[in-house]
Amino acid sequence: MRRRNFMILASGVVMRPLAALSQPTKLPIVGFLGTGSSKSDAFRAEAAAKGLKEAGFIEGRNVLFEFRWAEDHTERLPALATELVNLGSAAIVAIGGNVTAFAAKSATTTIPIVFAVGGDPVKLGLVASLNRPGGNITGVSFLANTLLVKQFEVVHESVPKTGPMGFLLNGANPNAETDAKNVLAAAAGVGRQLLIVKASSEGELSVAFDALVQKGAGAVIVGADPFFTSQRQNLIEMAARRKMPAIFPVREYALAGGLMSYGASVAEAHRIAGNYAGRILKGEKASDLPVQQSTKVELVVNLRVAKALDLVIPPHVIGRADEVIE
Repeated sequence: MRRRNFMILASGVVMRPLAALSQPTKLPIVGFLGTGSSKSDAFRAEAAAKGLKEAGFIEGRNVLFEFRWAEDHTERLPALATELVNLGSAAIVAIGGNVTAFAAKSATTTIPIVFAVGGDPVKLGLVASLNRPGGNITGVSFLANTLLVKQFEVVHESVPKTGPMGFLLNGANPNAETDAKNVLAAAAGVGRQLLIVKASSEGELSVAFDALVQKGAGAVIVGADPFFTSQRQNLIEMAARRKMPAIFPVREYALAGGLMSYGASVAEAHRIAGNYAGRILKGEKASDLPVQQSTKVELVVNLRVAKALDLVIPPHVIGRADEVIE
């Protein structure tokens, strides 16, 4: 299993090798469990570290961070979660959606767990209720899948209405069927054909994009999914090579070279999750902390990419943007 020794994130977060914990320490450990890698999910980890800092906890000073990355192999998550439990973590922060939250939940019924998920944690079965989560788990729910219809509307307004619209989703995501129905209804409402393509592995992504090109799709919506997040740069490059206008679910895509993004601030949700972890370290119980709902939504437009695509984004769309990259 791949390990990353002493990787330092832009925020100063230090990822320590297991051997570093062989010496006695009185500092509490916060374990981070992620589906992706230290590279693809760095922004989530940095945001969570920021939340912990706001609560008074700084890595290396009064808390230690331990990271375990599944490197997109979700089957590794249970073992990685167990490692964090065996290290004696004072709290575990699940960064990477519901699959990491469930892995952590299955590994311990005593160590507090804080999650950040883009769905309803009650419907998912993570907590009993939002106000009284119960047990040893709580966290943050952010708007993700519920914003797909708005993503469709933004790209529909921004791209010439020639050809059908593509929608890329991960068929293994528990929200996939609901997401497909919602976007199909939105497309039908404006008389636009929707082509749904699915991918749950790196090899399937290229096949999905080629299928959209062959069927004449004029643009593509990329759904919210932890696997897609881990493949962020790959997705951006695939769209660019095929001259395919694409809208993505979070701002990090647009910052990295995607055409546009519309969706919840995943960084904000993880900042709140980190803050919750800090409150737990101070003595609060996870069962007493209601699941928070992060409602910050961002529209980001990358005009450099639009120019490369010979695409003129309508002024009213640019006017609504929270951030414009020129």
